[in-house]
Formats: sequence, structure tokens, C-alpha cells
Amino acid sequence: MPIASVKDLKLGGKRVLLRCDFNVPLAEGKISDTGRIDASLDTIKFILEQGGMPVLCSHLGRPKERTPELSLKPVAEYLSEVLGRKVALAPDCIGDHTGRMINALKAGEALLLENLRFHPEEEANDRDFAHELARGKQAYVNDAFGTAHRAHASTAGVTAFISERAAGFLMMRELEALRAVTENPARPSVAIMGGAKVSDKIGVIRNLMTKVDSILIGGAMAYTFLKAEGIVTGRSRVEEDKLDLARELMTEAKAKDVKILLPCDHVVASAPEPGATTRTVNEIPGDLMGLDIGPVTIQQFKDEIARAKTVIWNGPLGFFELPEFAHGTLAVGEALANASGVKSIIGGGDTAAAVAHQPWASRFTHISTGGGATLEYLEGRVLPGVKALET
Repeated sequence: MPIASVKDLKLGGKRVLLRCDFNVPLAEGKISDTGRIDASLDTIKFILEQGGMPVLCSHLGRPKERTPELSLKPVAEYLSEVLGRKVALAPDCIGDHTGRMINALKAGEALLLENLRFHPEEEANDRDFAHELARGKQAYVNDAFGTAHRAHASTAGVTAFISERAAGFLMMRELEALRAVTENPARPSVAIMGGAKVSDKIGVIRNLMTKVDSILIGGAMAYTFLKAEGIVTGRSRVEEDKLDLARELMTEAKAKDVKILLPCDHVVASAPEPGATTRTVNEIPGDLMGLDIGPVTIQQFKDEIARAKTVIWNGPLGFFELPEFAHGTLAVGEALANASGVKSIIGGGDTAAAVAHQPWASRFTHISTGGGATLEYLEGRVLPGVKALET
């Protein structure tokens, strides 16, 4: 991989533009989950220890205009606390005032720029805006894997103006983990695919067919595959316009000798509602919908995991937001976490959210911080934020 790591740069005395992913959830102005900030602390601390001056930048939410509710002020306060030093918040990410604050930095000091997306030029990858972001910095480090699939000014455009560039420790961990399971993975290799829509995972399934031995499909997307095989799915969510595509994917898998395993029993209810009356069935009645995989399917999935050496998992296996329909996702997750000799990669987004706070979550080989970025990597697509770091 022709990408330098932050540890390869000489950072002493340099102002380093460090792109992080501080897009954290806020509740009444307080950070409710600091995970994304914590994930980049190693990189921030390393730059400081090397005598560099990190100028941190990130987006937060999707503001249409400058709004106090999406200020990075809570992030600056949290960083000051965990780093044990004041991390000031600049009034903007560009401009003369911010420029003076950057120029005044001394070794061992850090500055956080205000929300990048207060400027529409960020997402437009505007060249002049990128030039302003780069002004006064001697090095650039990208540690925001979660935004690596976006060609924005802070993830791609700035590299036209800063020649010294590298990936942070989080970015490197993400890329190395995904590369390990997609380039010559240890066999047998298994992909677990879930989530709501087949259409969201077409590219992933096609690309992984050349890398895995079996694909286990759950979540609402399973019902499109089941209906494509002529199985009654009741009121389960089905993408009617993707039935032919589902048949095509199963034909491709068979031609490549890749086993596709679909649910054979289901937890059903009339709707995904708290306190819903549930049943476990083999055949879904016409007035009910499948909302989780049943115990026989769970055991079949566990059996495949027990034989595997590599497992990539993207997408929950049921309507996990409600405890009535989270059992399949958690049972399979726990089996994977406890499997011995398995390299296990959890593909960010809803999958990571479903398992992250379980007591066994630390046993996975890697839980990705990316959602869309992980999906696009698994599709085999080039990530602009990674491409921009190439030397």
C-alpha cells in the first residue's frame, strides 16, 4: 500500500492538519458516545509527543448553515479533559482569526477548528476552500476512515497543497484489517450479510463472491432472496423490483461454488413494535412479517462460523433496535466473538452499533468505525480519502 503512516513523518515543529471523525452523537449539548473521538487519541497524542502541533478538523452532523447546536465546542472540552491540556476551539475552520490562532501554536499545543460543514464548500471539495484549510500547515494526516469514501475538501482536496501526508493510526488499522480479510483471506472464509435492502449490498455481495466460501444472509434483505426462490414471505419487507437481481446473484454464487445460506425459520409479528406478540415459524403467515432469524437458522449460522477461519459481517440479522427482534443478531455475534482461531471483522454502521456495548464485543478482531466507507471498500471501490494519501 503506497501510503505513509503518521509514524513515518518527521513532525517536530510542524503544524499538522489532522482530519478526524468527531461526528459524535449529542444530547442536550453533551456527548453521549465518545467512541469516535477516543479512536483518534493515539494519533493526536503521537503528533504532540513528536513536537508537532495538531490542528484538528472534523464535521459534525449535516448543517445547512452555521448553527450553535452543531458546534464542536463539546468536543474541544472533552479533548481538553482527556489530553490533560487546553484544546482551544477556533471560531471557524478558515479565516484570518483562525489563521492567527494557528500561527500562535507552540510545540505541545493543539487547536480544534470549528465544524467544517458550516461551509458548503467542504462537501463540494472547493479548491479555494481546500487551499485555505491547508494554509499554514506543513503536514496532513487523515485519521477519519468513516469519511474516506467522500471526496471532500478536508479528505481529498487539501492534499493538492500539502506534500507531506500520511494516514493516522486509526486509518491504518482500518485499512490493514479490511485488507487482511479481502486479499487472500484464511479459508474457509464466510461473509454474513444483513440489513434492510439487497440494493445496498449488491456490489458487496458480488465482490465478496470471489473471496469467500459461503454467504449467510439475514435481516430484511433475506426476504427478497426467499421470495425470489418462490418461498412465501407474508408481509415481510421485500424489494419487488430486485427479485430478478436476487435470482441472478444466487446463480452467480452457484457458478462460483459459493454457498448462500438463507433463513429457514423466522421470528414473526404483525409489525416491528415494542411489546409485539411474536411467534417462531418455518412458514410465514400472510398477515405477519419476518423480523428476526429463528433458532434453527441461528444454529446453522453458528455451524458455519465454527468452521471458518475468516468472517466478515455487515448488517444486522433482524430488527435489532427492539429487543424482541435482536436475539438473532446478538446470538450470532456472541458465537463469532467466542469462536477460536477466527479473524473477525465487523463492518461498521448498524452492525457495530448492535454489538458495540456487549460484554463480548472486545473479542472481535476488529470493529470498523466506518459505515459507508467500509461498504465501499468491501465492494472493491477506490476510497477518495485513501487515494489522496498515496505518494
